[in-house]
Amino acid sequence: MKAKFVYTGIRVNDIEESVRFYSRILGMKEAGRGTFDQVGGTFVSLVSEDGGFELELNHYRKGSRFATPYAVGEALDHLAFKVPDLDEALAEAARAGYPVLERMQKGPESRWAYIRDPNGIEIELTT
Repeated sequence: MKAKFVYTGIRVNDIEESVRFYSRILGMKEAGRGTFDQVGGTFVSLVSEDGGFELELNHYRKGSRFATPYAVGEALDHLAFKVPDLDEALAEAARAGYPVLERMQKGPESRWAYIRDPNGIEIELTT
């Protein structure tokens, strides 16, 4: 089977706080939002560029079979975002209350660092 990866959906505690984080800190744009009544949830789809990778934020109201206790990551390791200037991106994130967790470097051209989103999911920023 040949398949094309379409999007990643993550469950979030507070959908509007998460939309603000991914929009303001990472520059993503809202591509759509809605509800899925059959499972008692709402979603917001975000993209970093037209036709680019899609991130779907999912929130389930109390009583939904998917509204289980939140465990950070639930087997999700991290999400990675390419930025034009790593130092500038980290400074902006820190000003907004999202400090650097760890910086890494492999050679002069390969640098990356991690911050955490409002749900505790690690976000890799790389150049």
